[in-house]
Amino acid sequence: MRLDKWLWAARFFKTRTLATDAINGGKVQVNGARIKAARELKVDERLEISNGDVRWEVIVKALSDKRGPASEARLLYEETEASAKHRETQRANWKLQADPAADLPGRPTKRDRRQLNRYGDS
Repeated sequence: MRLDKWLWAARFFKTRTLATDAINGGKVQVNGARIKAARELKVDERLEISNGDVRWEVIVKALSDKRGPASEARLLYEETEASAKHRETQRANWKLQADPAADLPGRPTKRDRRQLNRYGDS
């Protein structure tokens, strides 16, 4: 079973192309080593997957080359305890951070635009 197909079937990436790009970019490691997308994946191998800000450490439990529902995809791997704990604390930290768009005043009013134009014309 190709690694890029498995990552797609396990729903870590939306497309096989994204999975292949992540593997080639070093975002996916098998047993701590960089690999190629066409590498044959085996059961009980440890994967480290980075997708944006999210990071998983999983152990392969089953192989599948067909993408099914998320409930079936979760049966293909087992997330390590440390990885699950790290993702949970990261999710909690995201909720505590302020929304960056909260400070933006929004669209300028007609009065604001007149003042900006007056300032720019001088």
